[in-house]
Amino acid sequence: MAELLVIRHAQASFGQDNYDQLSELGHRQSELAGEALRASGWVPDRLVTGTLTRQQETLASMGFAEQPEQHAGLNEYDFHDLLSVRFQGAVPDPVRHDRKTHFRTLRETILEWQAGGLAGAKESWKDFSKRVENARTFATETDARRVLVISSGGPIGELVKASLGAPDAQMMALNLQVKNTSCTRFFFNASTFLLHEFNATPHFSTPDRAKLLTFS
Repeated sequence: MAELLVIRHAQASFGQDNYDQLSELGHRQSELAGEALRASGWVPDRLVTGTLTRQQETLASMGFAEQPEQHAGLNEYDFHDLLSVRFQGAVPDPVRHDRKTHFRTLRETILEWQAGGLAGAKESWKDFSKRVENARTFATETDARRVLVISSGGPIGELVKASLGAPDAQMMALNLQVKNTSCTRFFFNASTFLLHEFNATPHFSTPDRAKLLTFS
């Protein structure tokens, strides 16, 4: 069977005006992820990213110079928009700048969104899950045997949830566990799509590198 390796983008710029760019640490995380793949002998024959800058910068810093294909279905849900809708345009400062408060609030917001709330959001939960499935189809309808995808925590959580037939709420539980530059691996053919590995970070396994691991 062919392999689909989905890697979450490296650390972006949390709390900054422009979140959609890698931090200095994020570039280093990407370098280590790329080195680990090459050291293991895993060489992709197809590259796919979303259209977000942080996803494209991750692939570039991993050391893959080839131009990737892009699919917007791999992009993260617009959490800025969802929080803005929930708080009617006045998102509290701790939600924007304190990681613990942000992710606790984000979890509550996504669960409300999944239940059909947050009217006026740019994207509905159903539209999000549909575009992620479309991206999965795009990435796996191929003759390539090793497909490398750079995506984000939400789509990765949704891919895993869907592959297991789990309830929608499980997507967010998975989403919040996804580490920057972690590897989630699926096996696939024309009729099968199987989860093989979730959220692995072998490139942070040594004591000196463990301190480079981040979730946001």
